[in-house]
Amino acid sequence: MSSSTIMNASESSATSYLDGPRLLADVGGTNARFALERAPGQIDTIQTLRCADYAEFALAVEAYLTASGRPPVRHAAIAIANPVQGDDIKMTNHDWEFSIETTRRRLNLDTLLVVNDFTALSMSLPHLEQSHCVQIGGGRALSGSVVGLVGAGTGLGVGGLIPTEGRWIALGSEGGHVTFAPGDAREAAVLAFCWRTYSHVSAERLVSGPGIEMIYQALADLKGIAKPEPLHTAQIVERAMQGDDPLCMEVVECFCAMLGTVAADVAVTLGTLGGLYIGGGVVPRLGEYFARSPFRARFESKGRFGSYMAKIPTFVITAPYPAFVGVAAILAEHLGGGNAVPILERIRKARDQFSPAEQKVAGLILAHPRAVMSEPISEIARRADVSQPTVIRFCRTMGCQGLADFKLKLASGVTGTVPVTHSQVHVGDSSLDVGVKVVDNTISAMMEVRDNLNADTLSRVIEVLSQASRIEFYGFGSCGLVAEDAQQKFFRLGIPSSAYTDPQLQEVSAAMLKSSDVVVVISNSGRLRHLAPAVEVAVHSGATIIALAPSNSQLAKRAHYTLAVEHDESSMMHIPMVSRILLLLLIDVLAVGVSLNRSSPFAELQRQAKRGILTHIASLHAESASDKMTAEDGSKAERSAHGDQEVTLSPNVISHIK
Repeated sequence: MSSSTIMNASESSATSYLDGPRLLADVGGTNARFALERAPGQIDTIQTLRCADYAEFALAVEAYLTASGRPPVRHAAIAIANPVQGDDIKMTNHDWEFSIETTRRRLNLDTLLVVNDFTALSMSLPHLEQSHCVQIGGGRALSGSVVGLVGAGTGLGVGGLIPTEGRWIALGSEGGHVTFAPGDAREAAVLAFCWRTYSHVSAERLVSGPGIEMIYQALADLKGIAKPEPLHTAQIVERAMQGDDPLCMEVVECFCAMLGTVAADVAVTLGTLGGLYIGGGVVPRLGEYFARSPFRARFESKGRFGSYMAKIPTFVITAPYPAFVGVAAILAEHLGGGNAVPILERIRKARDQFSPAEQKVAGLILAHPRAVMSEPISEIARRADVSQPTVIRFCRTMGCQGLADFKLKLASGVTGTVPVTHSQVHVGDSSLDVGVKVVDNTISAMMEVRDNLNADTLSRVIEVLSQASRIEFYGFGSCGLVAEDAQQKFFRLGIPSSAYTDPQLQEVSAAMLKSSDVVVVISNSGRLRHLAPAVEVAVHSGATIIALAPSNSQLAKRAHYTLAVEHDESSMMHIPMVSRILLLLLIDVLAVGVSLNRSSPFAELQRQAKRGILTHIASLHAESASDKMTAEDGSKAERSAHGDQEVTLSPNVISHIK
């Protein structure tokens, strides 16, 4: 194991993350490196574990955390030398295989990100210190231009960064597996040697650590050396750097030229005027030799594009653990940036530290985060009952430059990205515009419901529904459809349930309720009107009233508990029935919550219901068969009584027999 720290002077005083340190990992085919990021840019407790020493990836993580004193880690990000597609990870150069979600639960993490190692290395480039890179030829990098990355290690990695709207987007790539292209006759001979064994020879087959051994064997064969001394990559490089083994020196020379070809192909493909960076574990071992190797000459050897290539600078990454820097940046962006988890969590944790006036602002933001994102400072100050300077002071206390900067961070913390906004549908919009606006508005409304859920109220409502001896759902119109949907869901959970959409039936049924019963009243407006008699009768019967309605409505004030649905369904929006979707969403939340709370065997209940239905159907078939036999016997007796005379039956009798 090894332990060290990545930290500069400005970072040493950084405020620690409020939710504890973040776990970072760089997993290769041979070694798995782990670290903790305790504050932005403060990475320490670095340890290297051999992958072969652990049967599973999770065991390696647990071993590291145990050796590090079991820090309270909630968020982790892993860079792995492998394509990352979906939940299942199966390493190419090692036998580890695991599910991301299963591993997250096993390690008791809130967040577990797994990204390709070169995606992480790419994201490290904007954050590297100038002293962590050595330029090898070329001009100056153009600011705001595409950046390329090539790295030779256990494999050959290829990546890139594209600038967009003040941030970088990393390109996921498996460019190391492109077909190898020889740059001269010697490399063509090496390729021919590889063809004896492989039908396809990728760039990675030769331009990598193991590839150096392949080049060694090929050049030995080319020189007529029948049995070359068996050497590993490290030995070949060491002998080449000592300068006393001509074959090893030629191998390294050939390798550097091949790397120049690969790097040049990436540069012209992506247009990397922002520079081309060389990472991986092989090139740094070459030290000063790499600068005078054939690499740069081959990089610029592009015929008519020679002058274009000469302008592109190439850099060797010398930072000790650059992947940690990149994967930390990816995790920070995923969590909303800044110092901690999404900003709402920061506000909750730091609320007691605010001044009384700032606590009012914090309370408003926690209660209505999406509303704050769209309101001007005057409205925020009015709703929080504070002055406008207090709002600005609160934003700066949260480490933001002002209200606009705070809103951007709030948007990221609430949605994980820029929030979907309400879009007005206009007469004359194209069909596609209408579709996009309707979907966006619905998503935005659903996110607002999510953000306004009160944890205490929701928990209490689920508890009340779980203990109810009977649940009745009341609603009218579109809300009546929601009530009927709710009745089906809760009935399937094994709870006696009914849905009533007629005012008189609601009132009659409410009169027969008991104190152990619950009424869920569903209304997108919250106005009592037709609901008032039934609600009052239910209250007098001792039943518990739960409202799905706007928070400040008449219904909400009369109910015992309210789950708020704040949606103004104005006809001017040309988007009807979004509120119905929101109400259905809340019903699903409650049904799932009750199912989990009751630990009800939902699947078994369904099987019981199906068995009951099948038994009923079987009995009907038996009765039908019995009736048919009786009818046939009667028919035979009738034919016997009448001899060969034809019997005429009325159409109604024929229809009944069928």
